[in-house]
Amino acid sequence: MNKLPLIIKREYLTRVKKRSFILTTLLMPIGLAVFYGVVIMMVMYQSDESFNIAVLDRGEILENFELDSIGNVVLMRASQDLVTIKDNMEALKYDGILEVPALGSAYDKKLTVFFYSEDSPSLEMQERVRGWLKDHITSYKTQRLELDSVKLAALKTRVSIDPKPIDESQEDTSSSMSSVIAAGIASAMTMIMLLIITIYGNMVMQGVMEEKTSRIVEVIISSVRPFQLMLGKITGIGLVGLTQLTIWAIMIPLVMMLVGLVTGLSGADMPTTNLPANAEGMEEGMEMMQQVFVELQNQNWALMIPSFFIFFLAGYFMYASLFAAIGSAIGDDLSESQALTLPITIPIILASYITFFVVIRAPDSSLAMWSSLFPLFSPLVMPARMAFDPPMWQVLLSLALLIGTCLFLVWLAGRIYRVGILLYGKKYNFMQMMKWVFYSD
Repeated sequence: MNKLPLIIKREYLTRVKKRSFILTTLLMPIGLAVFYGVVIMMVMYQSDESFNIAVLDRGEILENFELDSIGNVVLMRASQDLVTIKDNMEALKYDGILEVPALGSAYDKKLTVFFYSEDSPSLEMQERVRGWLKDHITSYKTQRLELDSVKLAALKTRVSIDPKPIDESQEDTSSSMSSVIAAGIASAMTMIMLLIITIYGNMVMQGVMEEKTSRIVEVIISSVRPFQLMLGKITGIGLVGLTQLTIWAIMIPLVMMLVGLVTGLSGADMPTTNLPANAEGMEEGMEMMQQVFVELQNQNWALMIPSFFIFFLAGYFMYASLFAAIGSAIGDDLSESQALTLPITIPIILASYITFFVVIRAPDSSLAMWSSLFPLFSPLVMPARMAFDPPMWQVLLSLALLIGTCLFLVWLAGRIYRVGILLYGKKYNFMQMMKWVFYSD
């Protein structure tokens, strides 16, 4: 195995020196930063032009309330009739007319208002006016029904669930936000695993196919064993992926921070026109942010991060070796790869579906538990379950089964690779590939 480091070095340097790798690695953070800035600018964008809206209060619903502005929409009480305003829109400097009909009864639950203008109002304007009217109609009904507004406000109760352990001696680290944070962490881990395994697994297969079709492998095999070549290729390409992810993990936050400093744009600068500007809304927002930070601190990162990398490495080697075996069995017709890789991609797709639709909703269910133990699913499912603090024996058992299966599949792929890499001009199926396993050296 003394030539293995040379193979890894060759596979690694050959790819990281490519112009495509350098451009992709550098342009991805820049592209995300540009997207980030454009999105914030679009959200913050508000037209400088104001819209003067004449309000016709037919039922005197708004009589006891002052008409104010909603963003760039200026509401003005009109004294003229509807026909007069329509005929003199330009002279009166009105851009639209809001006609509020009378309520038949304070118990009416629906009211249709009419908006007249040359151009259709935007959805944002409609939402602003609708919310403004809803608040004022609620106040009008409160006065008309002679209800106590203070007592009505007391009816609004914020309900939260605070999970507690049955055993009082057990440490209580959970809160109502814990499930939300765990679901977010699980989703992020699954997406990272899914992208890395599929992208770099296919990269391994493409690399094997290129060397086979160009006959370069015949020269390489004369000096190294096929298993060394396969293992070196898998390791080298895996290091390329880790290098790219590491660069992105450093560059993306720095570039986005730089965009915020240069342009003065940040999430805190988002317009709050459509948000509740009352003290209750602000208090809820602050409490939620505090709970998020507390829950992130309470996560067992010392266990989750090392476990994530172990499951990632085992899962990558397991699937990448299978992709390498498939690549060695494919001839000159590259379209064969789609049919042969289908049995490999199906477990990856199933594992991602189980994570998003089962683990996040019911992490302790039977399907979630057995899926996290099944070696072909566990690289994606178990790291997601780690956010929900599963029993340690399940984590250790899943890891042991995964490593054992990984070693077996790497050996199996090596047996297929040593034969298939030197065969040309014929299509092979899985039955023939299985026969290669038992060929003697």
